[in-house]
Amino acid sequence: MATQHLQHHRGGSSTAAGAGGSSIDDAIGTDLLHNIISRLPATSFSSAACVNRSWNSICSRILSYPKLSSAISLNPSLEGAVNEVVEKVLSEPIRPQFVIASIGPSFSLPRAHQLITARFGSRVPVITSLSDGIIGRDALTSEFKEVQWELMEDDEDLDGHGNLLPNQGIVLTVGHLPDLKATMIPLLSQAEEPRMIDEFVMDIREYASLVSGSTPPAAIILFSDLKTDMRPLLQKFDYAFSFETVVVGEGGGRYFYRSDWDKNTTMKQDGNPAVVALLFVKDRHKPPGIGETKFHATLSTGLHPVGAVYKAASVREERNERSTWLTARRAATHVHLDGQSILDNVYNEIGDRIQHLALYIGVNKRRKCSVGLDKARWMMFLEFHEVIGGDEEYLYVNDLGIRTGDSFRFYVSDSDATLSSSANVTEYFRRLKHEYDHMSNQQCNGSVANTNKKSVFGGLIFACCGRGTSFFGRSNVDSAPFLENFPGATLGGTFCSGEIKLANKSIYGQEQESEDQGYVRCTLHFFSTTYLVLSYIPA
Repeated sequence: MATQHLQHHRGGSSTAAGAGGSSIDDAIGTDLLHNIISRLPATSFSSAACVNRSWNSICSRILSYPKLSSAISLNPSLEGAVNEVVEKVLSEPIRPQFVIASIGPSFSLPRAHQLITARFGSRVPVITSLSDGIIGRDALTSEFKEVQWELMEDDEDLDGHGNLLPNQGIVLTVGHLPDLKATMIPLLSQAEEPRMIDEFVMDIREYASLVSGSTPPAAIILFSDLKTDMRPLLQKFDYAFSFETVVVGEGGGRYFYRSDWDKNTTMKQDGNPAVVALLFVKDRHKPPGIGETKFHATLSTGLHPVGAVYKAASVREERNERSTWLTARRAATHVHLDGQSILDNVYNEIGDRIQHLALYIGVNKRRKCSVGLDKARWMMFLEFHEVIGGDEEYLYVNDLGIRTGDSFRFYVSDSDATLSSSANVTEYFRRLKHEYDHMSNQQCNGSVANTNKKSVFGGLIFACCGRGTSFFGRSNVDSAPFLENFPGATLGGTFCSGEIKLANKSIYGQEQESEDQGYVRCTLHFFSTTYLVLSYIPA
C-alpha cells in the first residue's frame, strides 16, 4: 500500500516523526508528499489523513477542491460491474457526498442498490435507478460510450427468467462538493396531491434555510417514478424557486434510494417515493479558504413546432387511462375540428420529410400557483402531451391537465433541427469555457497552478431514450458538446423518459404570445437532453 510505503521511509514506525510528522516532510518535501498523497485511492487516502497532523493538513487541502468521478461498466455480472465502477470512482482521493447509479433492465434493482450502498458510508445519500441507457467512460478502457438498451421481445433474446440478455450495465457517479451540503428528500405520497407537493417544497426550503441561513438551494436534481405526473409538481417548483436555483432531472424511472431524511410522511401504497430530490445547499459553516461550486444548466431541444395554433374547444379527461380527449378550433375561427381533421392538417404540413416521427401537442396553460400560505400568482406554462391518435370525434393525448380555452400547437421530433439545437449547446459551452479561461488569466496571469483556476470539473447528462444513434445516425452526439469543450472534465449520465429543466418557452424558438403574460415557462421536455455542468471558483 502507498501509505505503508511512505511509512517505510520513516523507519517503519507511524510515530517516528512525532505528531507533526516533520521528519517525513523534511525527507521528501511537502510538495512531493502532497503530490504522492493526491494520487492515492480513496481508501488509502482516508488512512493517510489519520497518520498525523501534517498529513491530515495535506489531505484537507486536497479535499478543499470539488471532484466529480464517474464510470460505466458493461460487465454481464452485476457484482463484477459494481466492483469495476466502484473501484474506478474511488481510485483517486474523494470523500463522497452523494452517489447516483443507473443500471440496465436485466440487472436486479434491489440487489444493485444493496451492493452499491454497502460500498459507501451509511450517511451518504444514494439513488439507484433503472435506465434506458448509460453514458460515460468505461471503467476498464476509459473509452467514452453512449449505450442504449435494446428493447427486444423475441424469446431468443431472453434468458430462462425472462430477462433481456444484452441490457446489462451500470453507470456510477459520486461527487464531493466541499462548499455544499447534499441530502435527498423524498415525496412519499402522490405527486398530484397539492397539499403533499406544498409540504415537499416547504421541506426543501426548510432544509436550505437551516444549512445556508437564507440562501435558496444551489441546485436540485429530481427523480420521478413511472406513474407520477411531474407537471403539477414542476409548476410549484417554478413558482417557489428563483432563477438562482438550478433544477434538472429525469422522469419516468424506477429506483431505490437511501437518505438520512427521517421526517414522517405518508408512504405511497407501492412503498416507493413518487419523487426524490437530490438537494445541494450552500454550507454557511464551510471551512475558510473553500471556494464556490457553480451549477450551469442548458438544454438541447428535440421537439419543434409545426402548423397552426389551436384552441381546445371541448375537453374530456379519462383519469383511469391518464388521457385527455379533446376537440379544437383554429385560433382565428369558430369551427370545431375533430381529431382526424386536426391530424390530417398536421400530417399535410409535415409531409414525408421527418423520420422517427413522434408527435406532441405543446399546450399553453395559464394557471394560478402558490405554495402553502404564500400569495398566489398567475403563471404561464408550455406543457407537452404525447398524441395517441384521433378519430372523427376526438383527438387523444396522454396525461391530464388541459382545460377548455387552452391554446396549443403541434410539435414533432426532427433530428435535423435537433442537431441545430445541439450546436447551440456546443456554442454555450464554448462561451462558458472562454469566460472561465479569461477570468483565470486575468486573475493569475497564467502563472498559478491549474487547481487555483476557475474551471469546469464535471457534468451530468439526462438524454431522452428516443435520441441516440438510431435518431441521429451516428454515436455520441449528445455527449459531444461537453467533451469537445471540457475534455478533461468528468461526464456521466443516462438515457431516460422525460427530461427536466426549468426554462423559458423561447428555448423552442418562439416568442411570448403577448407582453402581459410575462415569461412562458417550460419544465418537462421530451426528445431533449438536459446538461448540468459543475464549475469551481477558488476563494
